Amino acid sequence: MKTVVFDLDGTLADTSGDLIAAANVCFRQMGAGDLLDPAKDAGTALRGGRAMLTLGMQRMGRALDQAAIDSYYPVLLEAYARDIDTHTVLYPGAMDAVAALTDAGYGVAICTNKPEKLAETLLARLGVRDAFAALLGADSLAVKKPDPEHLFETARRAGGHPQKCVLIGDSDTDRNTARAAGVPCVLVTFGPAGGDMAALEPEALLHAYSDLPGIVTRLIGEAA
Repeated sequence: MKTVVFDLDGTLADTSGDLIAAANVCFRQMGAGDLLDPAKDAGTALRGGRAMLTLGMQRMGRALDQAAIDSYYPVLLEAYARDIDTHTVLYPGAMDAVAALTDAGYGVAICTNKPEKLAETLLARLGVRDAFAALLGADSLAVKKPDPEHLFETARRAGGHPQKCVLIGDSDTDRNTARAAGVPCVLVTFGPAGGDMAALEPEALLHAYSDLPGIVTRLIGEAA
């Protein structure tokens, strides 16, 4: 089977608002108030918890305080788990594209550097977990993206051939994962860093999810 593997944060869903809210819980506990802005810092949010903590510590003049970042990372995860779907929304047309790909015979899965339990919880809350044949998170294996084995194993668990897949993402991490795996990469342009995606030279850019089934067929052929 050929498989379409999606990143989660910034690709299928805009999770930045809830991520930033969780980071600001940490900064308030430090006595610094809300250091991250949901609009201006969305791009950093979609790079993960440590990236947000690092940015906030820089704004506090404590850029080298790695111990504080390590200490507050579990606090951030706990805060995020409590309010994981308050602001998060699926990108327009995302699930229609997933359904169309499934109907066409492709396996559909998620490969994310979000912790697996949080990814499972979020997809369940959004009511879409059953649409994906497999989901692997940052802690599902001993490795994570950009290691290609994270992508390969996701395809395998979805019932697909590991090298007959395409990765849909929104970052240099996704681009580097696909390159290391020797498979095509599609990068979305509607996320916070959308304007930077062309410079990464993916096999295709995705401007709207309605275009995805056609792009997938062009890159990896018909499902059967």
